[in-house]
Amino acid sequence: MTTQDAQCPFHGNSETRGDDADSARASQHQVHTIPSQEAADYPVADWVDVAALASDPYPIYARLRAESPVAWVPQLNKFLVTNYAGCHAVEQDQEIFSANVSGATMTRAIGAQPMLRKDDPEHSADRAPVNPVLRPKSIKEVWGPVFEGNAETYLEKVAEIGPHEADLNRDYAAPVASQNLIDLLGLKDVSVEQVRRWSHAFIAGMGNVLDDPAIWERCDASTEEADRLLEELIPYYRQNPDASMVSAWANSGLPASNVAANVKLTISGGMNEPQHMVTNMVWALSNHPEQSALVFTDPLLWAAAFDEAVRWQSPIGMYPRETTRETILEGVRIPAGAGIGVVVASANHDEAHFGDSAADFDINRPKRPHLAFGSGVHLCAGHWAAKTSIGQIAVPMAYKRFPGLRVDKQRNESWDGWVFRGLTSLPVTWN
Repeated sequence: MTTQDAQCPFHGNSETRGDDADSARASQHQVHTIPSQEAADYPVADWVDVAALASDPYPIYARLRAESPVAWVPQLNKFLVTNYAGCHAVEQDQEIFSANVSGATMTRAIGAQPMLRKDDPEHSADRAPVNPVLRPKSIKEVWGPVFEGNAETYLEKVAEIGPHEADLNRDYAAPVASQNLIDLLGLKDVSVEQVRRWSHAFIAGMGNVLDDPAIWERCDASTEEADRLLEELIPYYRQNPDASMVSAWANSGLPASNVAANVKLTISGGMNEPQHMVTNMVWALSNHPEQSALVFTDPLLWAAAFDEAVRWQSPIGMYPRETTRETILEGVRIPAGAGIGVVVASANHDEAHFGDSAADFDINRPKRPHLAFGSGVHLCAGHWAAKTSIGQIAVPMAYKRFPGLRVDKQRNESWDGWVFRGLTSLPVTWN
């Protein structure tokens, strides 16, 4: 379903942690109009520690929501919006809060402006061709069996590694997410590792605002490889259409450059959310045994477990927008051309929207809309694919294959990131 936009598989954003540092630097150095008002005219959160954000952002989010849910953060050169109402308002108004953010690193990285950096009607024109591929009926009937086969393949590999050495992120979540993406896109003759390498390289390039030549070298090499593949695939699918995303784009009438840009965008982000939702769900259930018991007793609760986990530990934490004119958001005057960080991970913990227990994991929580998949016209097109491939297939199948699956407390787990946050390592064991 990063760089910095909400984005999940197919809405498009980053992959994993090795490049989260690049993304954080992009946040700090992205070129925006610096507000001209005196500091007294708007809240300034100059106390925000970027290193602490990467370690554990939630205490910082809680303070921002309490003190100044829309605040200028000099260290990031942008306004952070951290409450639910503010983030939702940004998502609903693309005329004022544009996705076409200043800075050309994304376009430079993948060779053209993708749909993620477009507003309607251009965004809609690029996205519409793949909407039928990603609808619930297509996901269930066409892609569900594919996702099941991929899960079975890598569960067998986890079994071979064994309960004393298995790492759920390395051995299952990452390769399953990569293979699902390969199949859904319709890529041919590429490996799981190759697509993961492309994803890392594209993300590093999108965050390369300091023009590090080594990063561009990696990114350019991956772009060349992907473009070479697409030069063959686009005409192939025009002659041999199927149910894949590349086929849908190839037969849409869009220029080949648009197709290639959106495919590379999807590669860059289509591993992030599904990969980290596998580990997030297992981590959450392992640390809440009373709730995992409910899910194991009633399989219909898997949907609730997925939805609560994606709200509670959102893999996509922040994405950018830019103001097209001066505006007032949540009582704060923001100038034209200002960078906005839409901190959906914070919004998803907002007590004003979710109640006093917003910071808790609770699959029985009264249903309220969250922003883990974005909102408005940029609502993640791939959210049904993520819910099905992970919440209904990959995680339930893992528990069925390994009774007693749980976090291995004898080995260290690791989390990282705030723009994109997830478990970089999750040792697991089973009975």
